[in-house]
Amino acid sequence: MSTTAPVLELSGIHKEFAGISVLRDVQLKLYPGEIHALMGQNGAGKSTLIKVLTGVLASSGGEMRLAGETIRPGSPLEAQQLGISTVYQEVNLCPNLSVAENVFAGRYPRCGMAQGWRIDWAAVNREAQQLLARIGLDIDVTRLLSSYPVAVQQLVAIARALGVSAKVLILDEPTSSLDDDEVNKLFDVLRRLRDEGLAILFVTHFLNQVYAVSNRITVLRNGGWVGEWRAADLGPQALIAAMLGRELAAQSARPTALPAFDESATALLQAEGLGQAGQLQATDLRVRAGEVVGVAGLLGAGRTELARLLFGLETPDRGVLKIDGRSVTFSSPADAIREGLALCPEERKTDGIVAELSLRENIALALQARLGVRRFLSLAEQTALAERFVTSLGIKTASVETPIGLLSGGNQQKAMIARWLATEPRLLILDEPTRGVDVAAKQEIMEQMLQLAKAGMAVIFISSEMSEVVRVAHRIVVLRDRRKVGELPGGSTEDEVYEMIAAEHV
Repeated sequence: MSTTAPVLELSGIHKEFAGISVLRDVQLKLYPGEIHALMGQNGAGKSTLIKVLTGVLASSGGEMRLAGETIRPGSPLEAQQLGISTVYQEVNLCPNLSVAENVFAGRYPRCGMAQGWRIDWAAVNREAQQLLARIGLDIDVTRLLSSYPVAVQQLVAIARALGVSAKVLILDEPTSSLDDDEVNKLFDVLRRLRDEGLAILFVTHFLNQVYAVSNRITVLRNGGWVGEWRAADLGPQALIAAMLGRELAAQSARPTALPAFDESATALLQAEGLGQAGQLQATDLRVRAGEVVGVAGLLGAGRTELARLLFGLETPDRGVLKIDGRSVTFSSPADAIREGLALCPEERKTDGIVAELSLRENIALALQARLGVRRFLSLAEQTALAERFVTSLGIKTASVETPIGLLSGGNQQKAMIARWLATEPRLLILDEPTRGVDVAAKQEIMEQMLQLAKAGMAVIFISSEMSEVVRVAHRIVVLRDRRKVGELPGGSTEDEVYEMIAAEHV
């Protein structure tokens, strides 16, 4: 523990929305010359805490002290003026402006008429160059920001944050769009700033990155403060246990019997070294007819990125994808659909349902797209199709004409599965199919998935709920930090999966 006084200290921070507590008694101490990792699962309260820190939200209770003085920033600008600067996951700069203009936007140096007459562009460019040099970046500051890669734009955002005499720098998932080399360059910058005495709060889902640069770690869980540790004293397994709220036991309940499938059969889908720079490292995967392959990993591990590459939503820049043993290239999801693939996406609300359309129309969408404009499904055909899946999947609705946005989350999810089953796929990719649905709906969805596998459909099941993965998967592919770290057989326990995720070397 540092003997220096903290530059920023939070004690007893609470936040409520409509009487519902989302932060409870949160503690945080940021010391000068340290990188402090803020960890927690999705929904743990990290984003809310950052919003309180930066004045986006007012706390409902507790105290914040900066350099020993109580503060209560009322806006991000006020927080910045106090010396608290934030760089977000998505670079929120202006790509149509120059690098220098982005560094000084809203606070340009001026000259003439007592320094208020006009912008001093020479000073803008000169001082921007000096700020970038501070973080080891030597580029032409007069060029448009959009002409530089994301990694450089991220560093420009950091330079802008430093330009306001920051005492505290908050980095919210800054590496999510960077490849390994770019991450290493960013970490060199962070170490340089740390050594200059800056206090840095680092939010990430990548375990290896936590241990690469962090001096200390604070863990949040379900809006509450779990604890603070020196990074050297908290190993990966203990960190995961703190995030989960339980110790990793020696044994966990094992899954029930799964449908049998032909293990000697040729893989229906096989990926060999499939990957994309900044999104997923070279990954091998195979799945056979009737097999449920689970994909496990913590948030940010690369699960959704893998699904998008397999389905043609993203284009791989390395590796080979095979269907029935022959190489294929998907230039769009339409190509994947023609090969018998289907994807239920992670974000049901934004990438799945069309809330204003009826249940009937939502279910018919994918089949109509597959048939094309020359073969329109009639109203009678759409109705019959929807009613068949309402019955077979147990979708609870007053009518197939009910707007899907009015249905519960579980029934919306079943409708998304129905949409793709209508195309009669050979392989179904389910990305977080049970997220946001009640326990009964989760049970029904997983039972339906096993019935599909029993009928011969191949299934890739992606879930952040590890108990679900070990329960229904014949085989488990484990990802960490956007790379495959290993596979486990069906019957493995949750703890065995977590231990593989936490292992430094697999």
